[in-house]
Amino acid sequence: MSSGVEELLQQINSTVVSTKEELEAFRLAYLSKKGKVTALFDELKNVPKEDRKAIGGALNNLKNLAQARFEEWSASIGSGENKTVEDLPDLTLPVPPHSYGSLHPLTLTRKRITEIFSRMGFDVSDGPEIETDWYNFGALNFAENHPAREMQDTFFIEKGAGKDDVLLRTHTSNVQIRLMNRTKPPIRSIMPGRVFRNEAISARAHCIFHQVEGLYVDRNVSFKDLKDTLYYFAKEMFGKDSKIRLRPSFFPFTEPSAEIDVTCFICKGKGCNICKHSGWVEIAGSGMVDPNVLQNCGIDPEVYTGFAFGMGIERITMLRYDIKDLRLFTENDVRFLRQFSGA
Repeated sequence: MSSGVEELLQQINSTVVSTKEELEAFRLAYLSKKGKVTALFDELKNVPKEDRKAIGGALNNLKNLAQARFEEWSASIGSGENKTVEDLPDLTLPVPPHSYGSLHPLTLTRKRITEIFSRMGFDVSDGPEIETDWYNFGALNFAENHPAREMQDTFFIEKGAGKDDVLLRTHTSNVQIRLMNRTKPPIRSIMPGRVFRNEAISARAHCIFHQVEGLYVDRNVSFKDLKDTLYYFAKEMFGKDSKIRLRPSFFPFTEPSAEIDVTCFICKGKGCNICKHSGWVEIAGSGMVDPNVLQNCGIDPEVYTGFAFGMGIERITMLRYDIKDLRLFTENDVRFLRQFSGA
């Protein structure tokens, strides 16, 4: 029995394993249920009792050695240290194609809007997203008790100090005020950016969205200038056959004011689910800048006039790409975003 243990010990120490096939052969020869080590354990019952303890200890050491060598070779072969040429990948195969990203649909629409208005001489202005009550409401002719100032409509950061209240801007009109404060007319600029309103998130509304507003202030600016500007924009954005209509409305910062509708480019004005069978889709609010707003910014309303407009970038994007759910823009679902790689 002792000679059998010594013989297996020499065999294991002299064995070299470099492939998965050799490793499996070693396991079957020494560690399996029908292996040589197991066979010696079966013969242990025939050993005299006085020698059984010593031989049993030697068998355990033999088994531990075989198991340790097996695990060592397994780790070595698995890590690729002993890979043969046949195990290497075929280096003559073509490499996998690169996976390119894509611009977000809101970015694509914003770039398109900026491009259209830049051709009409509008530059781009930016301003802070954290704003005071004065720039967001007061200078824009909002009454002190206007509903938009309430907590259920606006995200306030510091409230209780009147015009110095700090809040998240509810529109990019604050950029118009800052621009008119620091720039003398003529002023012709658009203000794209992110805005915040305390609204429930649904397929048609969100607490975070994007707007682009426009402002033109100069001598003798008329309502016709506003209409012609938006008509050109609609034709460039939605197609040469697009028409617009203006519906009377009210905004604190413009007078007169109008909602802007464009012919539905899905049904071409015939009526469908997108336009609620009216043939028209609302895209913007607009109007002539209220004289009080000009005066609040240090511009003489007796000398200068101007128009302003504002539209939601999400709204334009939904119309442009026929998207039904506003929440898709902020969920960052790769399956959704990949659809715009060629847009």
